[in-house]
Amino acid sequence: MRIILAVLMFSALLTNTSGAQPASTIPEVHRLYMEDQQDRGVGPGTSLPWKEIEPHDTARRARVHELLESGQLKTAEDFHDAAFIYQHGQKPNDYILGHVLAMVAVQKGDAKSLWICAATLDRYLQKSGQPQIFGTQYVQQSGSPTTQDPFNPELIPDRLRVIYCVPGLEQQKGNVKEFNSGKYPEHIIPPGCIR
Repeated sequence: MRIILAVLMFSALLTNTSGAQPASTIPEVHRLYMEDQQDRGVGPGTSLPWKEIEPHDTARRARVHELLESGQLKTAEDFHDAAFIYQHGQKPNDYILGHVLAMVAVQKGDAKSLWICAATLDRYLQKSGQPQIFGTQYVQQSGSPTTQDPFNPELIPDRLRVIYCVPGLEQQKGNVKEFNSGKYPEHIIPPGCIR
């Protein structure tokens, strides 16, 4: 039901051709996004243990859903921030809703949301038992080497990956090697792209 609601809301937004956007963003959704990133060690400080992050993620998703249902998400940044929060969900419906939210952000003119649009779709596909198609998801479990599997690298050409701020296949192979050497890859996002 949540997916159908999200798709209907997205369709309604696309048919709104006025282009009018409120000038201000909702501070609460941005604060939730910053907390999400901070929990993961982005910015000042260190990341929290996963067992502490999970309850925070659940609470943030619940609050963002309330904001979405009440129509308080309005700007491209609001939808971008909400998409990242849903990207850190726990089930396929979280990821597909994150994808829809990212598409709204892109539709509203936020090019930096192209990467999260690809990443939410890849995560949705993987968590639904299908191969990812862009190559944004790097997985490492129980001391095993990092992999992108399941992955269908032939479906999306590198020229399309670049549009979505996803590195090409050769760079992705290099990223896997860096992860497996204990480093965080410098080119997880192509130069000139931000997320």
